[in-house]
Amino acid sequence: MRAKRAYGLKRPKLRQSWSKYNLYNLSRAEPPNITSRTFFQQKWSAKSTARAYHGETVKEKHWQRMFRRRLRSVIPMDHNQLARSDGYEHAEGRGSGLEPHPDKKPRQFPKTPYMNMTFAPLERRLDTAIFRAMFASSTRQARQFVVHGDVKVNGKKMIYPGYLLNPGDMFQVEPERVMFATGASKDARERRAGRKARQKSQGSAARSGDFLPADTEPAQVAGDPSPISTAEEPSPDNNKETLQSLLSQAKSLLTTPSSASDLSGKRKQDLRAFQRLLKRTLCRSRYQSIFPPKDTNLTDSLDAQLQELTQKLNLSPAPAADEKIDSRDLDPETLTPENSSLLRKALTEARENPIDVAKPYATPWRPRPYMSAFAFIPRYLEVHHRICSAVYLRHPVARPGLGEVPTPFGHDVNALSFNWYLRRR
Repeated sequence: MRAKRAYGLKRPKLRQSWSKYNLYNLSRAEPPNITSRTFFQQKWSAKSTARAYHGETVKEKHWQRMFRRRLRSVIPMDHNQLARSDGYEHAEGRGSGLEPHPDKKPRQFPKTPYMNMTFAPLERRLDTAIFRAMFASSTRQARQFVVHGDVKVNGKKMIYPGYLLNPGDMFQVEPERVMFATGASKDARERRAGRKARQKSQGSAARSGDFLPADTEPAQVAGDPSPISTAEEPSPDNNKETLQSLLSQAKSLLTTPSSASDLSGKRKQDLRAFQRLLKRTLCRSRYQSIFPPKDTNLTDSLDAQLQELTQKLNLSPAPAADEKIDSRDLDPETLTPENSSLLRKALTEARENPIDVAKPYATPWRPRPYMSAFAFIPRYLEVHHRICSAVYLRHPVARPGLGEVPTPFGHDVNALSFNWYLRRR
């Protein structure tokens, strides 16, 4: 993510981002003043404004190579009308000066915004598609997900943000990264709870790692002359030190000119892959030492959980429908069907969206603020939010009254931008 200056308030530039500053700039965006400018100045200012939103991370030379003067569009055709007529009504009475009957007039469609398709080639980029699918809060964050190896295309990891998707390609993002990108950030209370949990887990790990003094003799087993082995189990700290030493050795091999010149390209690739593996192992070991895994022997069935809670709360089950109930024997703590359904719903929500202070986002998960203004999916994407995957169905096209490329700019700005790049082709 860029700093706040990317969303300047004096000279606002619209970005592909869910930031509140960008939303404020969108709310007060106005068409450029072109009354006192030459045609060249109009095209240049329109191009500059549009390029700040469309492909801000793409170099200008790269975009000029991607630009296409051919704009994709479709025209709706009524098959029933085509079957009934061969088109003669369009030429009937031509030149006679007579107006045809209103019932015989051809159907009028709204104009097709062709110029809104100027930046359609950029919608094929992987980072832009991830942002359009609402898997990231900005194109820069989507680019970060791709570079860090959290995105797969057709089941294979893709680390190139500029990969151009083809119709039918499926891409998916790690669910934890999506929940972090689209979820609300922690408040002060939740951050404090996370710090306390980490300190508590670190203190318990330090207490469990205490060892006996050096002068303590190992105990002897009765009847067995052989002493108990004094070899200690490798502690997590020793394992971490070993991994860090291996990581430093691999780094020195790659950075030292004398040793790097003797290594082949394949050997360097293996060393870099080994470095990545060590880093992931170190991060995983640190995370598990701070936040140990939860008990997996808990009851998974909702019915069993409901029965267990009923027993703990000392609630009697609801009576049958045909059973006669005496008002004097009615216990106020009886579990009614309504309460049972509410309890079942609460258990389901608690299991699907639990409270976990170890997560980098607020739990239970809730959407981040100012997200509703950007919550839409383009027509050329099919998104499944439960598994964080989407399919690029087809290339965006222009229809009568609709351009499928989402853009905050009007027809005039896009037309001037198209003419600017058209002149340079």
